[in-house]
Amino acid sequence: MTVTASGGSPLVRPKLYQTVPVATIMQAEQHDRYMDKGEFGTLTEFFKSGQQRLAIAATLTEYAELIISQAANRIFTGGSPLSYLERIEIELPLSSPPPAKNGTTPSKGSNGILGGLREFLTVKDTPAPANFRPINIGRYGPNKMQKSMRDLSWFLRYLTYAIVAGDPNILAVNVRGLREIIERACSSAATIVALQTMRAASLNYFRQDIAAQKLLLQYFNILINEFKAPAPGPKIRQRPSTDLQGLKLPQSYFNAAERRPKFVMKPGLSNFEKCSVIKAAYRQVFERDITRAYSLKISDLESKVKNGEITMKEFIRRLATSSLYRKNFFEPYTNSRAIELAFKHILGRGPSSRKELHTCFTAVSNQGLPALVDALINSDEYGDYFGEETVPYERGFGQEAQECINWGPQHDLFNYSAPFRKVPQFITTFAAYAQPLPDQHPYGSGNDPLEIQFGAIFPQETRNPSRRPAPFNRDTRRILIHHGAAIDSQISNPKAHNQQNGSFRSPIFKLDHSPAHDSLNFTKGSTQRIIRAAYRQIFGRDIYAGQALQVAETRLENGEICLRDFVRLLAKSTTFRQLYWTPLYVVKAVEYIHRRLLGRPTYGRQEINKYFDICAKQGLYALVDTLIDSPEYIKHFGDDVVPYERYITPAGKSLRTLRPGTLDTTGLKAPVPSPQVPRFIELGATKDDRGTLELNRRVGQGVNSRRVQTKLFKLTTLTDKIHLQTLMRAAYTQIFERDISPYRVKTEFTSLESKLSNGEITVKKFVEELGCSSLYLKEFYAPYPNTQVIELGTKHFLGRAPLHQSEIRKYNQILATQGMGGFVHSLVETDEYIRLFGDDTVPYRRFPSLPAANFANTEQLHQQLPRPSASAKTPPGIYTVAP
Repeated sequence: MTVTASGGSPLVRPKLYQTVPVATIMQAEQHDRYMDKGEFGTLTEFFKSGQQRLAIAATLTEYAELIISQAANRIFTGGSPLSYLERIEIELPLSSPPPAKNGTTPSKGSNGILGGLREFLTVKDTPAPANFRPINIGRYGPNKMQKSMRDLSWFLRYLTYAIVAGDPNILAVNVRGLREIIERACSSAATIVALQTMRAASLNYFRQDIAAQKLLLQYFNILINEFKAPAPGPKIRQRPSTDLQGLKLPQSYFNAAERRPKFVMKPGLSNFEKCSVIKAAYRQVFERDITRAYSLKISDLESKVKNGEITMKEFIRRLATSSLYRKNFFEPYTNSRAIELAFKHILGRGPSSRKELHTCFTAVSNQGLPALVDALINSDEYGDYFGEETVPYERGFGQEAQECINWGPQHDLFNYSAPFRKVPQFITTFAAYAQPLPDQHPYGSGNDPLEIQFGAIFPQETRNPSRRPAPFNRDTRRILIHHGAAIDSQISNPKAHNQQNGSFRSPIFKLDHSPAHDSLNFTKGSTQRIIRAAYRQIFGRDIYAGQALQVAETRLENGEICLRDFVRLLAKSTTFRQLYWTPLYVVKAVEYIHRRLLGRPTYGRQEINKYFDICAKQGLYALVDTLIDSPEYIKHFGDDVVPYERYITPAGKSLRTLRPGTLDTTGLKAPVPSPQVPRFIELGATKDDRGTLELNRRVGQGVNSRRVQTKLFKLTTLTDKIHLQTLMRAAYTQIFERDISPYRVKTEFTSLESKLSNGEITVKKFVEELGCSSLYLKEFYAPYPNTQVIELGTKHFLGRAPLHQSEIRKYNQILATQGMGGFVHSLVETDEYIRLFGDDTVPYRRFPSLPAANFANTEQLHQQLPRPSASAKTPPGIYTVAP
């Protein structure tokens, strides 16, 4: 278990992929220049092939199960591998993906059903490895089968990601190194055969497109080669001292990070290349290209380094001691901040320790900037990383492993230029590490809302403890207190450790064995009292009836086991495991269990490390046995005493004694703070009495009075012909927005009215038929674009405006693929229509209040009559709905 202390950086989540546009633009940005012709050509080719790449990815996604099943049938025998594949619902377009300009369309085959079946069962590919043996599904097991099928699905998914991104970096980052992992669980030879089968099966879908086959073959070959390649070792960052362990950075993080070029001044470079290296030196030392930003350059130094008279190392030294550097990065800042900037510009990192910072501070205070620059450039670290010819570069995240002790300040140092951060951060961070540990938190603040805070006490300070915690090393001992004389503390009087006195006068339950009886049944009442005390101590509460260990209780009462063995059985029970082991991380579980069994928190990291090692190698039962069989347990509790609380942390004592309403150590009751009224409630309180009319007016503010005047037309009976005629006129008025009588063509709707009068159709069906009539198509479909047809449709059939853009896109797709009949049918079959209108109510104007924009759009939609004109091509509500 290693010791780490964070300097307060935000969580770093490495992006394990690269894309062609990002990589190309980043390359130009790192050189502080515009993109050249070759880079523009790369982007042009990528965007030209975009449709083709998307079509390939869509085809592979559509036929993923078939491709994976062919690969699985090749390596598995004795069952159906496809049944173990976890199916993920993927939303695909309603229509097939459009073919690219060069005709990238999946090839379905032309030999009918038998030909397709023959292609499905037989896939030709390269020969299998010599050590390949098919895997029997029955022996392999269902769990492993599910994981293997999931892995094959992941491989194909990574391939589609890489094809769309245009960069195989995602394959190199996520696939290389899996061979050793899969070899331990399955067979790498079988995986290679499966990948080869997937490659051949995928190529069959693009037999008519040579370009798509070449692209797909290229990425499949990269996938297989990366899988065959051995796992890369981590990048080791050596520490300045030999007694410090090197820091490891996974190679995958390095491969996925920004590709930062390293500039090296070689004698054989051309003049243009040498100028590029010099500009890189300017950008590193001055944080910008001074030749472009200020039209400045140091001509004599440039000519000397180009001619080989001085090395790049000497060139960096003279730049850092120049008057320009002194004016920009030394004179405006304090010595501490100037040291931080010098570390960034010369060594490519921030100060790593207080000792290192103190050494540089002494040098710059006594001898000035040249001494600081010489100390950094003449260091062994500069020689190991940059030598005589390499321009220094930022060794940030993804380039090498970072130290936790200065994580946050170094993050700010890399991401902000000098004028934006003038206050030194490293010196204050390192100074906080020297403060006493009780006001720090070794695991980060806010991890545990309970009293078990691992000895941490957070004072009320203005600074944030999350950004500057102190390191909690293995030799640090936590402060523990108990009830009693100070002479009997954990350190002052070791002989008093076995005294049976709880931290807060905890009652001690001891099982007394009678010498005249072998059984304890004669003291059953006291035994049950001790058993209950054991449950409370071990589980932290009274247990339920079904959680009691009846057999263990009986054995204890009969004298077959001692109380220590009874405690052991409780700590190994399923209930205890569910409470203090399964839901917690290891360190926290150790802390809880240690308190339950030994009655005190752990002393420090050295003790936690020992228990952590036991938990990692042997599990919960070994930890319980170690604690109960320890000399400390035997000395304090023996075989007949229920464990009790012996020591607590200062945080625990303060939480128990200094809460409002409790008695503190002086016997006085702590004041209970008066409840504070939230500010928004105080501002919203009224100062005058308001009657019912005023409240109703305010509740209905902004809503038209027609809201309460709406009359609903509902079909309740077929015998009342007058009511039936009124209902049909209301339906005509709602759907056509006018009295339909002058516009009817003879007996256009007579049959519909007759069916409704006879009860053959419902009002819902009547409304749907009106929407599909030729008159509705003539009035509200032909003159308008689809977007306004959708607005009018929701107005007529749902009584409101469209809710949001996604609803418009949904109905636009239905209108384009199924026509007006499908659009009207989808409206009247929605849950909203059925819930509000049902089968027997005519749709009516509504006043929706959510979302807020929909109310205004509905008001505007109902206040104007539809008029086909030039302005009708942009409906009023189309750009005001929520996205």
